[in-house]
Amino acid sequence: MQDTDSPSPVVRVLEIGGSHVTAGSVEVAGHRILDRQRHPLDPAQDAHTIVGALADAAKRLLPGPEDRWAVAFPGPFDYVAGVSLHEGVSKFDQLHGVNLRTALAAAIPAAPEAFTFVNDADAFLLGEWVDGAASGTRRSVAITLGTGIGSSWLADGAVVSDGPDVPKDGEIHFCDVDGVNIEDLVSDRALVRGYLARTGVAVDGMRGLAGLARGGDRDACEVIDTAFGILGDLLGEWLGRFGAEVVVFGGSMTGAWDLIEPALHLAVPARPVADTERSALLGAAYAGS
Repeated sequence: MQDTDSPSPVVRVLEIGGSHVTAGSVEVAGHRILDRQRHPLDPAQDAHTIVGALADAAKRLLPGPEDRWAVAFPGPFDYVAGVSLHEGVSKFDQLHGVNLRTALAAAIPAAPEAFTFVNDADAFLLGEWVDGAASGTRRSVAITLGTGIGSSWLADGAVVSDGPDVPKDGEIHFCDVDGVNIEDLVSDRALVRGYLARTGVAVDGMRGLAGLARGGDRDACEVIDTAFGILGDLLGEWLGRFGAEVVVFGGSMTGAWDLIEPALHLAVPARPVADTERSALLGAAYAGS
């Protein structure tokens, strides 16, 4: 008979982004984050420095030698082996070929077999499925909007990354629209470039563009409407094919959701998530439990 007074298992999580690492202790059964600490991370540093920064963040959780670990990391990455495949993507290039399973296990220290690695967008969607906007759905999708576009596809709690109903490798950023990659049409850099082409004026990313649009700048409004109209058309096709019941959005651009959502024209309910970090921590812990 199970002891109902025994503590729920806790998974230690490292959630890694382009400029930060967040370390958290997650009680999986209760969907509770017991400790969350965010630290700066420079993805352009050498491998030794990056591994040291990750291990230092992990140690601040005061883990035990028997703890399980889950690491949410952006691709390209071999999540089974725990090996970085980053190369020529401007972030974490110095980690290419590094086995983070063995490197982190030695640096923390921890058992190598205690680690589970999961794609950051998958962790985000899993967290929303476990306890969030996708809870109770059989088929859900996540889109992250920032320097690029991330995506995840979930069917009955399992990540779907191949087959006719999802883009290549489950990554929407591999898709083209009229021969042009979607990230060259919808991304922070694409929006800045689009406004510059129309006006000759440089803006500070989507945040600056959104401020102009809210102030009535017609060019800013049209750049946003055009870009996210294109994304909406592309997404609409894939969401219908996948049979999605909901699509959740995260990433830095969701701060301009009031401008983005009307341009998408999606038939599927679209829900922005304010605290994507919490979702990623929960989802990674669920995958690693």
